[in-house]
Amino acid sequence: MTGQVISHYRILDKIGEGGMAVIYKAEDMMLKRIVALKFLRTDAFGSQEQKSSLIREAQAAASLSHPNIRTIYGIEEENGKLFISMAYTRGMTLKERIRTGPLDIVEAVDIAVEVARGLKAAHMKGIIHRDIMSSNIMITEEGRVVILDFGMADMPDSFEDHSLVMEGDTSAYMSPEQCRGDAVDHRTDIWSLGICLYEMIAGRLPFDGVYSQAVQYEILNEDFVPLAAYRPETPGALSEIVNAALAKNPAGRYQEIGTLLVKLVSFREAFAGSACESFTADAAQPSVAILPFADISPEQDQEYFCDGIAEEIINTLNKAGGMRVVARTSSFSFKGKNEDIREIGRKLSVGTLLEGSVRKSGKHVRITAQLINAENGYHLWAEQYEREMEDIFSIQDEITMAVVNKLRVSLLGEESAAMKKRPTENLDAFNLYLMGRYWWNKRTERSYRQALEFFQQAIGEDPSYALAYVGVADCYNLLGWYGHLSPREAFSKSRDAAKQAIRIDAELPEARASLGWISANYDRDWAAAEKEYTKALELKPSYASAHQWYSEFLSYMGRHDEAIREAEIARDLDPLSLIIESDFGQVLYYARDIEGAVEHLKKTLEMDPDFVIAHQFLALAHAQKGMFGAALAAIGRANELAGSRDTLVLSQLGTLHAFAGDHHKAVGLLENLNALSREKYVSPFWIALIHAGLGDSGGAFEWLEKAYNERDHWMETLKVLPILDALRADPRYAGLLQRMNLS
Repeated sequence: MTGQVISHYRILDKIGEGGMAVIYKAEDMMLKRIVALKFLRTDAFGSQEQKSSLIREAQAAASLSHPNIRTIYGIEEENGKLFISMAYTRGMTLKERIRTGPLDIVEAVDIAVEVARGLKAAHMKGIIHRDIMSSNIMITEEGRVVILDFGMADMPDSFEDHSLVMEGDTSAYMSPEQCRGDAVDHRTDIWSLGICLYEMIAGRLPFDGVYSQAVQYEILNEDFVPLAAYRPETPGALSEIVNAALAKNPAGRYQEIGTLLVKLVSFREAFAGSACESFTADAAQPSVAILPFADISPEQDQEYFCDGIAEEIINTLNKAGGMRVVARTSSFSFKGKNEDIREIGRKLSVGTLLEGSVRKSGKHVRITAQLINAENGYHLWAEQYEREMEDIFSIQDEITMAVVNKLRVSLLGEESAAMKKRPTENLDAFNLYLMGRYWWNKRTERSYRQALEFFQQAIGEDPSYALAYVGVADCYNLLGWYGHLSPREAFSKSRDAAKQAIRIDAELPEARASLGWISANYDRDWAAAEKEYTKALELKPSYASAHQWYSEFLSYMGRHDEAIREAEIARDLDPLSLIIESDFGQVLYYARDIEGAVEHLKKTLEMDPDFVIAHQFLALAHAQKGMFGAALAAIGRANELAGSRDTLVLSQLGTLHAFAGDHHKAVGLLENLNALSREKYVSPFWIALIHAGLGDSGGAFEWLEKAYNERDHWMETLKVLPILDALRADPRYAGLLQRMNLS
């Protein structure tokens, strides 16, 4: 077929052949890239139903995106030829590497770890490879380990014909259940990886009969020669891992690939840990990002718990001095993306990453955790915890202390005590609190209300749970901030909850920051607000949200240099946070650095084109430059994303139409907002700005008076909001500034 053109591919060279398919190197003439094409043999399936099943499996495999799995681009058919297009990978197969002799033990374990990581990603999506062998594992020119042939993964037993796949030594990697023709599950991949690990260490296969049937007989009936017979220096712990992976009864094997992964990493740590850890010795400051834990529970209904465990570890590690812990928002931005560990480390500027998984069933929980060197992808530490739920707090303590110890962070006495302090001993309250944080972090009106219910239930279980009161306060704060509740209803309830949290724990930084928010946005007590913010940051300098809120406060006060400095600190602590990056743009807008504001707001939208707040402030920045077309496009997009019933977005849309000279649309929006005000809260501050844009200064000041009396939080921007320039010359404006203590 060399030289032929099939579809939009030019066949360049034959690079492999097996019982099921022939593989060619080809040029994708449409996308101008080199690919691998796997042409399936026509005798591999005998009916249209079998062919359709194969296509469905290839589609499922194409959903995998992981650095240790070769990417599948698609499955196509041309002139009766069915083929799969895949990434073309340069390197040598593991089989070729083994031909040069047995591998160094550390190298062998490192390769097995990378294969296990790829299989873990596949198994979590319900995809089984079923054909793991050393010729299906490639070591790329860059040293990365890649699993090949996922395009043939998980084919139904109904048309798997072993007479077609017995060519070469494929049968030597088959699990006993495959040899018997029984139904298989993910444990068949664990067996095959065990075979590969044995082969790497011994330089030969454990079952190596001269023909296929003999190999299968050995697999089913014979014991393999112990590794130590070929490599006497093989550590007993490694032999135990191989023996467990190669248990003939699937029930006797590791039951999950994650368990095997933890065992391999733990072995490597014990065998060669000092070499792995040396990179931290010269680091000026150890740094770590805690990635969201994966939910591998049978019902896949523990996402809130997985997120909560990771967030609790972040909060606890933040109490240790001498290390930098990336904030939750940035760490969680990689959730579900399967991005390469080294790339995540680069984006977050950290030396280590902690990842893990949770399997929860009833009152039993299994948690795995691995600490990874972000520079080279090597595991520094791993552990698996099989406990009852009542031990969850102890598990968190053990994980956090393992991270501290591995990063060689010395704890002061008060830091150690703070890390061991538990916010509650009530497991039900803790579970409800985690559910509340899960919903709060979704950041929608509905999710805030849902979170509020869970926080209140947590308080019902444990009335002394200070963080649950902070959760209540923060829900009301944001419901009030975004205009979903009136200021009087939202902020008064928020204040009550925050003060109760402080009565329980006066040194709780989250409570101090929440009270600072209320002091500024509702009480207009600027001195009290600054006192609470600075107290929160004294207690927890790594609290990115407190730096963000303090930055906004300083901006409202006209202290722009200080505001920008706090915004920079917040961004450094949480570099991928959409709200922090967007608020940086907002602070620059208030400082009248319009170009800088646009730059940061566009950067936010590069991270997430659907982030409403960034569109809102980008619209205001464009309007300040007189670019009303761009301004209306940005606020129009915000309106689409918000669902056309968000009163704040609608008010800003009306304001920009008014200032752009389209009075008809502005008046129409005023009428719409008036109708909506009978259902929900509408900010009088932004109604005032619509009147200002229409040239109605009397109406503008009438509504500003309402905003003042209703304690509309937007009134604190009177000193700095550029779009208010149309009213500043009026003597009534100076009076408002004086009454707000902003003059």
